[in-house]
Amino acid sequence: MDKHLHIVAFNVPWPADYGGVIDVFYRLRALSVAGVKVHLHCFCYGRTQAKELEPYCVEVQYYRRRMSPLLMLTDRRPFIVSSRDSKELKARLLQDDYPILLEGVHTCALLQDDAFAGRNVLVRAHNVEADYYRQLASVTPKALKRRYLNTESRRLQRYEGNLLRKAKTVLAVTEADKERFLAMGCHQVVQLTSSQPYNHVCSKTGRGEYALFHGNLEVDENASAVEYLISHVFDDGRWPLVVAGHNPSEELCGRVSQHENVKLVANPDHDTMQRMISEAQVNILFTGQPTGLKLKLLESLFVGRHCLVNSHMVAGTALGGLCTVADSPEAMRDALDDLMVRPFSDSDVQRRIETMQAYSPEVVNRKIVEMI
Repeated sequence: MDKHLHIVAFNVPWPADYGGVIDVFYRLRALSVAGVKVHLHCFCYGRTQAKELEPYCVEVQYYRRRMSPLLMLTDRRPFIVSSRDSKELKARLLQDDYPILLEGVHTCALLQDDAFAGRNVLVRAHNVEADYYRQLASVTPKALKRRYLNTESRRLQRYEGNLLRKAKTVLAVTEADKERFLAMGCHQVVQLTSSQPYNHVCSKTGRGEYALFHGNLEVDENASAVEYLISHVFDDGRWPLVVAGHNPSEELCGRVSQHENVKLVANPDHDTMQRMISEAQVNILFTGQPTGLKLKLLESLFVGRHCLVNSHMVAGTALGGLCTVADSPEAMRDALDDLMVRPFSDSDVQRRIETMQAYSPEVVNRKIVEMI
């Protein structure tokens, strides 16, 4: 008997080029390979319809996300939820009784509808969103954006637990997030790590010539991390740093240009980014908030050589033992002095293989197949 699954995505998950959509795309691909008949529903937000999704899905449906600022005044729910409340989506989902996977709290408006009370509804919680938005607000320099993020965080604080308790199962990214959702009163919470492109470790042995920081540079958190690194860690010019990512601001470009040992690669395509990750001697992964699981950490461990991280990056995971953890500029500089000259060895690769197999999409998504 065929297994069918509705997946409701907060955005169009192609191209798979940033954290949340990477998780969505490689999960639906793995489920399709496992024989699940995927019915994909996407809210369009800054992206167009993508034919690349069709080989993995029985159907792909698209819905408009309502972006009017008036929603913030007329609807007390978090904007990420109210803007994705769709009667068309609900009507389509009620045409059968297949299980439903909601990607993110963003897509959970339908849980407020009693018509779905008896359905097998799973929610993939990408973060504890109230915490995530509060942390984003703390690093955002723009006053209006900071006000929006703080408002959203407060609304999520009131709304997140009440909503998730209505799902049959919550899929948490980390054990730490799992404990938070259980404390909110969620009935069943299962830890399910993020999906990403790799089933096997393919890290190169030997040495590279530079350290790499990569991420979406439009995100204030990533721009703030770059500022921290060039001002406090690479300011002595001892080691070369490459910063790579989407849409860096003019301000960030200017700051990087002031340092001869720092190079900026703006808007690299997928193949270029993969090559930079694999050829770097050290991948630096730095975050100001211990929420969720950063996809670039998994990617760097599957593809890259040495990983230098701060403790927030590996919080709530079992991956700290595969990384060098340093939290102060002094500790990071000391670690770089060691890692930049130490070849990545066959034994380093083997240690990765033993741990990272549990993070392959084929293994990770077996849990979902069993649940449906």
